[in-house]
Amino acid sequence: MWLDWHVAAWLGALLGAVGVTVRPKGRRGLTIIISLMREVALMLGLYALWRLAGTLSVMEVDRALDRGQFIFDFERALHLPSELTLQRWALEWLPSVRFANWYYYLAHVPMLGAFLVWLYVRHRESYPGWRNILAVLTFTCLMIQLIPVAPPRMYPQLGFIDTGAVFGPTVYGRIGTGVAAQLSAMPSVHIGWAMIIGIGIVRISTNPWRWFALMHPIFTWWAVTVTAYHWLADGLVATAVLVLAMVLGAQLRPVRQRFLRSSAPEMPPSELGGERVPVPSGSTPSSLLR
Repeated sequence: MWLDWHVAAWLGALLGAVGVTVRPKGRRGLTIIISLMREVALMLGLYALWRLAGTLSVMEVDRALDRGQFIFDFERALHLPSELTLQRWALEWLPSVRFANWYYYLAHVPMLGAFLVWLYVRHRESYPGWRNILAVLTFTCLMIQLIPVAPPRMYPQLGFIDTGAVFGPTVYGRIGTGVAAQLSAMPSVHIGWAMIIGIGIVRISTNPWRWFALMHPIFTWWAVTVTAYHWLADGLVATAVLVLAMVLGAQLRPVRQRFLRSSAPEMPPSELGGERVPVPSGSTPSSLLR
């Protein structure tokens, strides 16, 4: 149901080209449209990279199962909560599993899109910083995902069930097909994006209901785990990447502000009859009108 990465890349390139070449020339409406086109082009580029990541790898795909088994064993050594136990608890009440399948299927991209639109329209001053955090998080996760790792659903011998395939809907087909990447389990972009949405709304909004935004990352963690689409470690690594992106963004914010101040155009001097109006030292505007 989502755009293919080819389509997203071409649309992003087209909007980006228009956004770079068209000059608003002071027209406010056109300025807003061009600015919005540039932002949409950037988001389409990130989306295309996310979709493309599943077709790329720098290591043998057949070793993805070995890496997934290593993660499972490593989590047990650290005594982390078991994904298998959580899934079995959820299977005790099948509506919860079906809800998790649909949440994984539908909520990921639309929730991020709504968050970015809300930022751009209601909190424009905060938009660039969170957009940059999103870009750093997504790019870093995609670089890590070049090393393929199998998700829990590919280990039926351990007791995992592919709930999407059994109860529907599923975003996956057989290996190498389907809507999303098959072996891009580590780290979880789903959880990384959900954490950005929850943390971003809580930090930016002043509405007392803003804390309910944290339900999205909680539901996402739960959904990706009980469906056996991700290991717990996948979310932990994505969260660590997000923290690093936020720290980097905080360090670079003063640099960006200095750059914006230095590149801002100076206001033209007041002119009367084509000549600068001298203002005597110590005079006020009211004294000049007397």
